Parts: sequence; C-alpha cells; structure tokens
Amino acid sequence: MSIPKEEIEGTIQSDRQPETMMDKKKLNKKNKKRKKLKLIGQNWQLYVLILPAFLYFLIFKYFPMYGIQIAFKDFTPAEGILNSDWVGLEHFIRFFESHYFWDLIRNTLGISVYELIVGFPLPIILALALNEAKEGLYKKSVQTITYAPHFISVVVLAGMFIAFLSPSTGIINHFIELLGFEPIAFMEDPKWFKTIFVSSGVWQNTGWGTIIYLAALSGVDPQLHEAAVVDGATRWQRIWYINLPTILPTMVILLIMNVGQIMAMGFEKILLFQNNLNMESSNVIATFVYEAGLLDGQYSFATAVGVFNAIINFILLVAVNYFARKTSETSLW
Repeated sequence: MSIPKEEIEGTIQSDRQPETMMDKKKLNKKNKKRKKLKLIGQNWQLYVLILPAFLYFLIFKYFPMYGIQIAFKDFTPAEGILNSDWVGLEHFIRFFESHYFWDLIRNTLGISVYELIVGFPLPIILALALNEAKEGLYKKSVQTITYAPHFISVVVLAGMFIAFLSPSTGIINHFIELLGFEPIAFMEDPKWFKTIFVSSGVWQNTGWGTIIYLAALSGVDPQLHEAAVVDGATRWQRIWYINLPTILPTMVILLIMNVGQIMAMGFEKILLFQNNLNMESSNVIATFVYEAGLLDGQYSFATAVGVFNAIINFILLVAVNYFARKTSETSLW
C-alpha cells in the first residue's frame, strides 16, 4: 500500500516544527543576552558608580548573616562557628524568661513610638510652611538653620545636650533659676530621658526630613492652585485639598519605613546619654545587645536577642505595608 506524498511531507514538516521552535527560542535567548551585555558595556560607568553601595550591602549586611547561626549554638571563639554545639532555642527562652525582658521591650517601644509620634509630622508641617513662604532671605535662612543640625555628629550632639542640661553650669538650668525655680538634674532623672532623646532627634533631623516633602511639593501643578484661587479657596483649603494629597504617597512610604525600624533604633546616642541613674528608662534592646555581646562576651545570647529584634521589625514592616496597600494603595511592594 503506497502512502500519499502529501501525508509524507506533512509528517516531515510536523517533525521539524518543534526543532525549529526550539531553535528560535535559543536564538531569542542568545539575542537577549547579547543585548544585555551590550547595554552593560555601554553603561559601564553606572555600574561602577553603584559598585561601592553594592559591596557595602554585600559585605556588611548580607555576609554577616552567616553568623546568625550562633544564636542557636553555644558559640565559643576557640571552637568556631561550625564546631560549636547546637542548643536550639535555649538563648531565646533565656531572654524571654529574664526579669529584664519586659523592661527592655517597654523602653524600646516607648522611645520609638514617642519619637515616631513627635518626629514624623514635624517635617511635614515645616515643609508645608516653607512651601507657602515666599522666596527670599527669610526662607533661605530658615532652611539653613533647620538643615544645619543634621550635619552635627552624634557625639558632638550628645556633648552639647549634656552641657546645656547640666544642673550646675547648663544654660537651661540658669534660665530656670532666673525664673525663680530650682535647677533640674535632667540627665540623672529617668522621667526626662525619653523627652531629651526625642527632642534631640527632632532638633537634629526635622529640617533635613523636609527636603523629601519639599521635592514632592514641587511637583504640584500651579494651575491647580490658580483654579482653586479663582473658585475662592483659602490658603488653608489649598493646603488641605491640593498639597496634602500630593505628598500623601510620600508620607505613607516614609511611615512604613519608620515603623519598620521601630525596634532598630541606633544605640550610639542612647549609650552617650545613658548613665547609672537613668538606666531605668534608657536601657533598650540595642544597648543590651552591645553590652551582652561586646562587653560581657555572651556572643550567642546577644545574637539571639538581636535576631528576635530583627524578626519583630520584619513583622511590623510587613504588617504596616499590607495595611497601607489595602487602605491607600501605596506601599513598598
């Protein structure tokens, strides 16, 4: 029985079709790789520019994650990370059952939430005020005065506040005495520690924080304000219905980032302000990890506390980001 010529040619073509499809896919992949390599070669300066930041995060942020495993081990430097014995969650349980656990949580959250409530809205208010001010010497002077404290180092800042608040030689207490009151030992009183810490941060960072909001406000279409003025809107109404909605996405993003770092406050300034008399309010998780790990040599225990702190930050970041995405449709991811 003879097979028709048309069927034979159709069978041959159907057999060759997958091969040609595979060849096309391979060629497309090769072309894409060539295009990517060509783009990298054309823009190599940009990759060199970003290389220091990439190396910074790789060396100081990602590579140290290898050492997180000592939180689950009885680490000793003589035996090394790999040869130390596994102890599971022993260090975490020890921290949870310690008498200072809730004190550290309360102080850390108290200072962070206090700083968030006071420090977050102030740059927004200052940016809105500066945006309404006319260009001139006054506006430039205010910007310079408010931006300048950001460039003061933490050590110098702490020294300034300690000197200003001294009960014997501080300028603040001299002013209090002129009003007829007794001098106050601010740095020795635990009740004042949170206020002093937050106030120093507000003074140092409020002006610098306005830069982002001023950049966002610069994108407002002037025609919106012109139309609002024609319709009889007041300045407050234009701020509320035009400027605030414009910077709302920026506010949400910065709020998410601030809440995500609520447990990861820098310990440098707290450590500089800290003394034996205000330890009741100044001892937070960051300073506790520093003292337990570097001063007392409890490397595994300090790492476990740090891992716990990082997990809480991660949960807060994901939760706030999810809530922001559902309510305002603005989020980090």
